[in-house]
Amino acid sequence: MPVLVTKLHAPTQRERLVPRPRLLETFDGLLEPGQRLGLVSAPAGFGKTTLVGSWTSSVANDVVHCVSVAWVSLDEADNDLGRLMAHVLTALQRAGAPVDVGLLDASGSEPMGVTAARALLTAVVNTIAGAGELGGPAAAADAAGTGIVSGTPAGRSRRWLLVLDDYHVIAASEVHEAIGYLVDNLPEQLRLLVSTRSDPPMPLARLRSRGQLTELRAEQMRFTHAEAGTFLNQVMGLNLEKGDVAALDDRTEGWAAGLQLAGLSLRGRTRARDVSDFIAAFTGSNRFVVDYLTDEVLAQQSEEVRRFLLRTSILDHLTGSLCDALTGACGGHEVLDRLERENLFVVPLDEDRTWYRYHHLFADVLRSRLRASEADLVDILHRAASDWYAAHGSVEDGVRHALAGRDIARAGRLMETGLSRLRRQRRDALMLSWLRALPAEVVEPNPVLSTAVGWAAMVAGDLQAVQRHLDDADRALAAAVEDPAVAAAWVDTDDLRAAPASVHMYRAALAQARGDTDGTATHARAALSLAGPEDHFIRGAGAGLLGLASWASGDIKQALPTFEQSVTSLRAAGNVVDTLDSTIVLAGMWVTAGRRSRARALCEQALRTATADGEPYPRATADLHTWLAELAVMRNDLADADHHLATSSTLAERAFITENQHRWPTVAAGVCAVRGEYPRALDLLDEATRRYRAGFYPDLQPLAATRARVHLAAGDLDAALRWVQHAGITFQDPAEFVREYEHLTLVRIHLALNLARAGDTAASRVAPGSSGSQPDVSGAMGLLGRLEEAAVTAGRLESVLEVRLLQALAQHASGDTAAAMETLAGAVQSAPEVDACGGLFLDEQAAVDALLHASSGPSDASGVASVRAWWQGLVAGEPATATAPETLSARTLAGRPPDPLSEREAEVLRLLASELTGPEIARSLYVTLNTLRTHTQRIFAKLDVTGRGAAVRRARDLGLL
Repeated sequence: MPVLVTKLHAPTQRERLVPRPRLLETFDGLLEPGQRLGLVSAPAGFGKTTLVGSWTSSVANDVVHCVSVAWVSLDEADNDLGRLMAHVLTALQRAGAPVDVGLLDASGSEPMGVTAARALLTAVVNTIAGAGELGGPAAAADAAGTGIVSGTPAGRSRRWLLVLDDYHVIAASEVHEAIGYLVDNLPEQLRLLVSTRSDPPMPLARLRSRGQLTELRAEQMRFTHAEAGTFLNQVMGLNLEKGDVAALDDRTEGWAAGLQLAGLSLRGRTRARDVSDFIAAFTGSNRFVVDYLTDEVLAQQSEEVRRFLLRTSILDHLTGSLCDALTGACGGHEVLDRLERENLFVVPLDEDRTWYRYHHLFADVLRSRLRASEADLVDILHRAASDWYAAHGSVEDGVRHALAGRDIARAGRLMETGLSRLRRQRRDALMLSWLRALPAEVVEPNPVLSTAVGWAAMVAGDLQAVQRHLDDADRALAAAVEDPAVAAAWVDTDDLRAAPASVHMYRAALAQARGDTDGTATHARAALSLAGPEDHFIRGAGAGLLGLASWASGDIKQALPTFEQSVTSLRAAGNVVDTLDSTIVLAGMWVTAGRRSRARALCEQALRTATADGEPYPRATADLHTWLAELAVMRNDLADADHHLATSSTLAERAFITENQHRWPTVAAGVCAVRGEYPRALDLLDEATRRYRAGFYPDLQPLAATRARVHLAAGDLDAALRWVQHAGITFQDPAEFVREYEHLTLVRIHLALNLARAGDTAASRVAPGSSGSQPDVSGAMGLLGRLEEAAVTAGRLESVLEVRLLQALAQHASGDTAAAMETLAGAVQSAPEVDACGGLFLDEQAAVDALLHASSGPSDASGVASVRAWWQGLVAGEPATATAPETLSARTLAGRPPDPLSEREAEVLRLLASELTGPEIARSLYVTLNTLRTHTQRIFAKLDVTGRGAAVRRARDLGLL
């Protein structure tokens, strides 16, 4: 989520201000112990922002108070909870508070919810509450130049003040709820100060009764006669008599804006009679007074200034050259400087007086007058602003003004130039908002926009629309071939040059979403054949989809190197977020290959990369934590899973990659299921189902099958059997990897049904008599045999382990305990990383216990004793950090190398496992290439292999790497 830094500046204090010590002393009460909320509530124009800015400036520079100020000026866009949280956290960080803001960026396709905001605010409250005495984290931040005022007396705790100015613009209930949650949980080190035109929906009465509220209202904010005299005569430069000041103060009821407008209208009135007549006629409600005085003010200005004010009123922010572009004149900066000096409702936004804004109320009136007097000019002005922003590199503002100016064609052309950057940054939400604003007549004739809108449809899960938009892109490209003039309307960008390849890439993704593995591979190869050498994104995506197709078909040996190539290309393309996201997918492939430690190492390294540059963290960081949580569940380390899930949640749901948003609730459901919290697990799976979108990744673990497993664990066999009927899955199905998870779920259900029919006490959690269904253990055995053969052939060691575990349980169910024990021991012994798979075995704890209980004593041949020892350690929770018994490890079965490696050979072996070439390895070892070859030949001989890749794989199997 991008942050507008100018919103985080308190208004620059004018050199001449009316002293108001009585009000500043009231504010001081907010710093007393036990206070929570400061509230300044008054109608528009009562000087709320000026007063709050004056007080915060004084306390920020007062070492006695030890307060750092975080300021946020709110606007209508802050009804987006994610945007508001981004600005609040950034403001706190700029004030030196120890908070994380990394992944709050405007890239998610779904708005931030209250739950995510509460999790985020909980983390903020906890970190600020734990900041401690000075000398701890806060002092360290001070030393790092975070903006904390130095020179704090020893032993005094750092405190922060969060100011939310113009809170009345907030109408969204979820924002009110989130801020209310913050107020209820504020730590002693943090205060909240809100300025608003109307009371916010907060528990003000409760806070007031508890002495936790400091407030100022219109009655207190009104200018006294003395303050009005100071304002009109010293600040405004008038020379009014005391009686005239008092009369005008009474007429305006101490309203600061009214006094200012009146003072501007009085300029140039030199005769006392004119002044008195004006004051006598000064009546009406605030709205009418504003309209009347604005007319009077504008009437007093030159034609040049009036023209400047009206034509620049469409801007949210003003700078000299931008104003010149709208007025057709020059000297905009000087005009802004003069308007500020004359107090003409111009607010500076930076110390250098480069950017300004109009007072919101004044801008509203100017815009209303512009629409009334020159309505036809409004669109023209927006288009001029769009051109200026585009020329100055701000495509986003250029698009915004083009849309406001109803120049959709212009907006579309600007989007063509900006989509590539947004895609690299994965700013999905902004991309979607852009694309949704375009009508079909702009999108359909343009291949770049049609392809982008097709992506948006993919994100939304509308696969039919994806097909339609890709067909539009193909037709547009074909039309340009027949008539080159057609392409003249398109912007010459890298996206346009790569459009034919992009269409095939997204067709491959569409085929992937539909489960068409052959179609995925065909279109991915076509994309690669059309991509140029520098089209790293296309090459990365094409290779990635090929790898996904291989993975979906079960060919993990082909999937891994192909997908690794994809990660390399995405990195070369500068797509940091997609590179991290692809690393997560690559980790999933390593799990399929039975190398969970490799998967974990990849994710941990990616997490280090993601956080190496500090905040803001790139998107996908939350997804990395979610995947590490899943790996922790796999090895039965629930504490680590909780840690990663909590971290992921704190980073906020909008930080998740769009296509991964269902992963967090899915993994959290797995944790709940392990703990026996089945209703909560099912609720989380419902949430995951709502978030899931078929798209870029194969659905290898369908949520419906996962839900059936939770029902099975909860003892609701009827619900699990209903899934079988609905899924239409049988033991006679082909042994396809894409349905392996469902097939293994079917086997589990029939094994549980068998135990329930037998009345086995080990299956007491399973409800007997479920639906009248009969167990088919024989059918399960047949399917498991086919699944094992396919998994062994493809090198899917994870599948081999799970299949053999279930084969052992099926053999036991058939009454062949000896064969079952032998199969179980073989499964444990042959697994390369059996300890990382503890959760897989514990899911079947009752059945494994029953098998071990039924086995007849220890047997060296079957390894019963060793399996029992390993099982006892697993149940006791030891394998989360311990290693399985040596007799059960893969390295024992494979055998140690006949001769141990020397230290030098071990060093060479580690370098062989890196990405260095042979000459690079030789240079790093300071040896000749011939000497390196001698070392490698000895290593190959000892490992009984003939090549580098085989040596690395063999060494990993033996635990040497």
